[in-house]
Amino acid sequence: MPEAEEREETYIMKYQDTNLKPEILQGIAEMGFDEMTPIQEQAIPVILDGKDIVGLAQTGTGKTAAFGIPLISLVEPAERSVQAVVLCPTRELAMQDAEEIASMGKYVDGLKILSVYGGSDIVRQLKALRKGVTAVIGTPGRVMDHMRRGTLKLENVKYLVLDEADEMLDMGFRDDIETICQAMPEDRQTALFSATMPDEILELTRAYQKDPEIIEVSHDELTVPKIKQSYYMVKGRQKDEALCRLIDYMCPKRALVFCNTKRKVDQLTLLLKRRGYSAEGLHGDLSQQQRDRVMDLFRSGNLDLLLATDVAARGIDVDDVDIVFNYDLPQEMEYYVHRIGRTGRAGKKGKAVSLINTRERRKINALEEFTGASIKEKVMPSYRDVMPIKANSNIERALKFCEGMDLTEYADMIRSYAMENHTDQLLIAAAFLRESLGEAREDIEIVSGKRGSGKKGSRRNSGHGGNSGRSGRSDRYGKKGRRSGRSDSDFSRDKNKRSRRNSDSDSRDFRKSRNSSSRDFRKSSGRGSGERNEKYGNRERFGRDNSSRKRSGKFVKPGSHSGKGARRGKSSGDGFRAFRGKKK
Repeated sequence: MPEAEEREETYIMKYQDTNLKPEILQGIAEMGFDEMTPIQEQAIPVILDGKDIVGLAQTGTGKTAAFGIPLISLVEPAERSVQAVVLCPTRELAMQDAEEIASMGKYVDGLKILSVYGGSDIVRQLKALRKGVTAVIGTPGRVMDHMRRGTLKLENVKYLVLDEADEMLDMGFRDDIETICQAMPEDRQTALFSATMPDEILELTRAYQKDPEIIEVSHDELTVPKIKQSYYMVKGRQKDEALCRLIDYMCPKRALVFCNTKRKVDQLTLLLKRRGYSAEGLHGDLSQQQRDRVMDLFRSGNLDLLLATDVAARGIDVDDVDIVFNYDLPQEMEYYVHRIGRTGRAGKKGKAVSLINTRERRKINALEEFTGASIKEKVMPSYRDVMPIKANSNIERALKFCEGMDLTEYADMIRSYAMENHTDQLLIAAAFLRESLGEAREDIEIVSGKRGSGKKGSRRNSGHGGNSGRSGRSDRYGKKGRRSGRSDSDFSRDKNKRSRRNSDSDSRDFRKSRNSSSRDFRKSSGRGSGERNEKYGNRERFGRDNSSRKRSGKFVKPGSHSGKGARRGKSSGDGFRAFRGKKK
């Protein structure tokens, strides 16, 4: 096996072995990059050969360099006109791409990269465009704004990049993308990068690319193997305490915490701050100034924990993220790979930790199959396991804070207090340390165990709330009384599936039989449907909206979607939403 690994390493292409310009190689080397990732090794030669490409790769595979290095090579910096455009779904990603490309082209004379996005000072952008820039990297909305103003001329564009095209389509930018493409010369070169290949991507490819070469980075080539993945099974009501305990136990210097909703980001950020953690939230409701402040703190190392939603996290590319916590599992498996790709960058190792409840166990199985990596279950550390680690961490932090300071005056204060109160100086230091550890939580037992395990501790706790709200029935029937140890949620899910397969007539008959006495009373009192509608409006019986029950001749569960949006909202058997694209 060691010989095979050595043989594989010899085939990894290095930047120094390519024919790139020395100025570009110098900038890449200064950034600390030496070896190419699979997407870079395959895409860069094809783009430099003048061909259109479709690059299928996940976050963390080095896509920015895959299209950024050819961009620097293809443009002529001496010409004071926009020769390249990169479209991104979010302003954070636009800023990140612009920063990286500018760093790679640092030693190329005359190269000027401008990022344009909403929420920033447009006067600065207008001044830069008037002076002349080589490449524009921005969001479709702000690029369209400059086109309408006449400040962005696209007649000399020779290279167009659509970065994370599937995300731009999901965010409703398709019309803007098509308008921008139509305003550019037809002989331009187009590179499209996406994590998936939905039908909308294929339509864009047929309309605006010339015989593109499809380059796909398989799941086996992702950077996931560098990341140790694990999960802890806890009750939903214990997630907050479980997250705090894991943070104390693992002591990350810089970590990302992902939540599925903006509300949960705000709630969890407030909780962590109250407990003394260095934490800030990032989501779409923040102003650009607030987002920039949070990201500056995180990149500079002055912020330990960054809580974010999936969309807001686009463009977060920080090399020193120790751990990614999934407070909530994402609703699509592709987002899981996007999330954990924020750690383990630049050849470093990382950790991905997920907090799940018993009903989400099947999602872990699906993720293992999707990523080809093992996700190990771990037991939650106890309070006694965590306290020594947290104490050592606090001591180290205090010593680092006071490094270089003269503490003689403070030592005298402690010595004087100890003498006056007949107290041991070591006891005073211990009191300070205990206070820094916060509230004692020895009484909180975080249950961790497999679904249907039937353990005494699990059974006791499951009967007091939790996510199921069934007074512990799923554990009570874990070994007998139910087929295959299936939980209540599995049976309710099967019941819902059978219910959705019923026709409208069956559903109406069921409701009529259940309320026969009420129907007979209305008949005997002479109230017809016309009278009922006149008195109660067009509401269905029991106050429910009839339109939500019957659409296009099919029985639809209230709150669900039909038509075009149903594809995204539909759940698959593993608990994740159905994918938009195909897994290659």
